[in-house]
Amino acid sequence: MKTALVIGITGGIGGEVARALLKRGWKVRALHRNPGSAGQASGLGDAIEWNKGDAMNRDDVVAAARNASVIVHAVNPPKYHNWAGLVLPMLDNTIAAAKASGARILFPGTIYNYGPDAFPKLIESSPQHPRTRKGGIRVEMEQRLQAASREGVRTLIVRAGDYFGPQAGNTWFTQGLLAGQGRKARRVFYPGPRTLGHAWAYLPDVAETMARLLDQEQRLADFDVFHFRGHWLPRGVEMSEAICRKLGISTKRIYGFPWWGVRLVAPFVEVCREMLEMRYLWQVPAELDNTKLRSVIGDEPHTPLDEAVARSLAALQS
Repeated sequence: MKTALVIGITGGIGGEVARALLKRGWKVRALHRNPGSAGQASGLGDAIEWNKGDAMNRDDVVAAARNASVIVHAVNPPKYHNWAGLVLPMLDNTIAAAKASGARILFPGTIYNYGPDAFPKLIESSPQHPRTRKGGIRVEMEQRLQAASREGVRTLIVRAGDYFGPQAGNTWFTQGLLAGQGRKARRVFYPGPRTLGHAWAYLPDVAETMARLLDQEQRLADFDVFHFRGHWLPRGVEMSEAICRKLGISTKRIYGFPWWGVRLVAPFVEVCREMLEMRYLWQVPAELDNTKLRSVIGDEPHTPLDEAVARSLAALQS
């Protein structure tokens, strides 16, 4: 039985990858500072092995990764608090654990590390010249993983667009389009022009894709990167329209996103500062090309948009 250590089990992608691996017969282990509350929050309970520890403590990560085949590095600071100061040390601890255990690191990537010169269609080798602080850190994270691969640490990166799904947590879907209203929302927002394409990634599909790639270990390079196309919506606003259909409200209830309000409170709210920094991704089309992915796993897992939106809405608090 193969063992996977998931760091970030209560996050959207960490929890979904854990579920996908459990279905395949993997033994799943999680590292968390409070395993009791994490087991309840994730809904995984006794299905996995819980290890008490902190991703910022190298010894904790190394101990939890002992005998693991894969380390799923899906951890992020809650509400982006001190994101810049925490993400690199946490990644370094995961790299150290992978060196000790011989595990492959599975790293969920984003398109933050791309700048205007890479758009509109992104392939795995597109140039990474970000113009944001967060994008620069994302580039540094991938560079550290690539450097580690030359020292025997294997890495698999799957890049995707904006996450949404039943367990997605704080995402553009919940905090941007729905503005935290939940499944009883009576109006929907859209953050960009209604003529530019936008890429969305339904988390259960992303997790299934990652699990299928791990099944192909013998075909993977020591440092391998794949793009997940997901739901590429040519006008972008199709996501807000789908939400309206499932809520049973008119598309006339789609409004422009209140960027002015975000800017107003950004000096005091960290999440709003992060939203403003990444606003440029709503002003350009960015489509991920999954040709390489399909060459390895065949057709990409793809839940129809209306079904994925319905499941995502059903999981929200009213």
